[in-house]
Amino acid sequence: MNSMVSTVRGIFTLSKSEASNSPSDEAKSDLKVLSVAWNQEWSGFIVGTTRGFNVYSCKPMIKKSISREPHESGFKVAEMLFLSNLFALVGNGYNNSEYPPNKVFVWDDHRFCYLRELTFKSEVIAVKLTREHIVVVLKQNIYVYTFNNLKVYRLIETLMNPKGLCCVTHVESKAVLACPGFHPGQVQVHNLRRNVIKFIKAHDSAIACMTFTLDGSLLATASTKGTLIRIFNAVDGTLLQEVINPKP
Repeated sequence: MNSMVSTVRGIFTLSKSEASNSPSDEAKSDLKVLSVAWNQEWSGFIVGTTRGFNVYSCKPMIKKSISREPHESGFKVAEMLFLSNLFALVGNGYNNSEYPPNKVFVWDDHRFCYLRELTFKSEVIAVKLTREHIVVVLKQNIYVYTFNNLKVYRLIETLMNPKGLCCVTHVESKAVLACPGFHPGQVQVHNLRRNVIKFIKAHDSAIACMTFTLDGSLLATASTKGTLIRIFNAVDGTLLQEVINPKP
């Protein structure tokens, strides 16, 4: 029997041997998937579970490459930096003071230890990684840290963002971040190198999801209404195309 893992970019079928060591082990641990996230070039993905986290590489085929279990209560957010040894983890937080949901842990899998931790006054909703930055998304704020020294590089305010919507480009020549603006349907695009901000009126209703192309030149958005996807020039905010969903 197989387990289906649904992600932002598709659905993967994992064999039962990958999902757990055995049916009895799965029942005993009550293993649950808490998060699934692709790496920056879509060559692998990381799965946060109630027991820890597992990393899968996708080339030439889907294969588990790292398994770090058990961790009491697991990780509700798990992000990987390309196919490197560095990961960002946020604890599930239930009955566990060691990995609370308001802390981000930077894990070095070569040293098998945490390098740093970032603590916040409220729950961490999402984390994004690039070679230069760590982006931490809270409900109404986004903190951008420089990766080498973990100093705050930029603080961004948003409207309430309970889903932790945020996307960041990962190409060497660009550093562009998109997130909700100050009004429903609005997106703000930050050029982190040039300190330039562009506000885009993307939809009339609240934003449901957003993503960049790999080179950061195009931004695609969809709203909670679900009727269409809009594609924008990420530099000047020009609307380039609309894709209509015939069955919203």
